[in-house]
Amino acid sequence: MQAFSEPSVYQTSKCYFTHGTIGHLDPRQLPTKGKPWTAIAGLDFIHKVDLILPQEAFQLIQESLLNGPAPEYRRAIMTLGDILTGDFLKEYVKQGNIMMVSEGTIGVDNVFVLKSGNLKLFLDRETYERAGLVGKPHGVKGKRGLKPRWVVDIDLSAPAMWPGKKGFERLIYACKNALNQRMTWLFCNLSASTPEPDPLVPHAPTKFTSKPGVTQEISVNLPPLQPDADMVASGNRDEYEEFATDIYEWLSLVRLESPRICCGDQIDPYLSRYQTPGDGQNHEPATLCKISWQGLLSSAWARKTVVDAILALPAKTWFSLSATTFSSGMIAESSEVTLFRPPESPREYFLWEIKSHD
Repeated sequence: MQAFSEPSVYQTSKCYFTHGTIGHLDPRQLPTKGKPWTAIAGLDFIHKVDLILPQEAFQLIQESLLNGPAPEYRRAIMTLGDILTGDFLKEYVKQGNIMMVSEGTIGVDNVFVLKSGNLKLFLDRETYERAGLVGKPHGVKGKRGLKPRWVVDIDLSAPAMWPGKKGFERLIYACKNALNQRMTWLFCNLSASTPEPDPLVPHAPTKFTSKPGVTQEISVNLPPLQPDADMVASGNRDEYEEFATDIYEWLSLVRLESPRICCGDQIDPYLSRYQTPGDGQNHEPATLCKISWQGLLSSAWARKTVVDAILALPAKTWFSLSATTFSSGMIAESSEVTLFRPPESPREYFLWEIKSHD
């Protein structure tokens, strides 16, 4: 792994690049150890997933990814106290099989997130003091200014977190006196089953399905997608860093459907000086396809999508999958992961991890 940046007190994130190999995959038992799987599992609340592949490979992956059940999530209006009482606490929170995120923006509003029994409260100073909970300062020290923020981390799966216990009753007190506002939540059930009766039903949830959006026939100038053999043999870090940066930038522009990567683009250099990586004579015209999912997605679903893509596509076919979270610093460090399988290399992968700094 290589970090392509130097530490700085003004820097808010880093990009880590990994070039490795993928072991044998068993569709009946999804991999969990080693990269790239740990990097994907490190994402918390995924907002969007983009899969990029050659247009000719679209039919091969359509059956396995587009014709199956799409991921689902729900939206409900609840208080934090509703989540920590009754059957919802017993059937969902204590089982650790759900993830929830409240409305708002971290650093601006009071935001609550819950995943695998771990509750995090991102609070302003006034709310934090009224709640009476133990937390720590949140955010970059030089940017706290006159409005410091606080984060409270509570493990609700702990045996002491039950009604009647001192620590739990303190949290309930905070919910009644400081954290009692009704908020809009996004809810995702990570389990294959739903309890009967469903504790979420009394809160009138609205069901959403993350149906894939498909963009086809994207005509682009294809850059060299494999590092030069001499570069790999020499171990030149600067050249490798430049190659990795160029490919990541190009894939990001494909995700954005930027006209800069399209064939025949004639933008005025005064407005944009971007050029497709590599020697212009080595560029090949190609047609790409992009498949996107958007909503509240789990890291387990993203991992399964990667495995399905690897097993469905021919060994010589390249593809890229990028997953972006709602906001950095909720539960995990990573806010974006991009996995790229180069052509003619079925077991190799390139991995970019964008990690935030609180």
